[in-house]
Amino acid sequence: MIRLRRVYDPPEPGADGVRVLVDRLWPRGLSKEAAAVDEWPKAVTPSAELRTWFHGGGGTEEFRARYEAELAQPQAAAELDRLRALAAAGTLTLLTAVKDPEHSHAAVVAALLTGGA
Repeated sequence: MIRLRRVYDPPEPGADGVRVLVDRLWPRGLSKEAAAVDEWPKAVTPSAELRTWFHGGGGTEEFRARYEAELAQPQAAAELDRLRALAAAGTLTLLTAVKDPEHSHAAVVAALLTGGA
């Protein structure tokens, strides 16, 4: 099972399973203890260039296509395979600082992990 949650929300130890941060930058104002992040695979986070392009007015569909191309690179693909194995073994929670995780890059990662891309 794969869950999407905000990293600022309190951890749910019985429900979160492995907690994976999928943001390139550490969330502002959040201690490592409070975040309770188990893994931070930066290879699966959007590149600085892609983030800058998107925040400069890039479209959502084009962002998704560019991000999926980044995730197809060997290092990112290997990390996705590892995350897929973690999800197969139990709950995997993808964490992000964005306000709407269901409509973010974290949802793109979740879709790729479940084969719904």
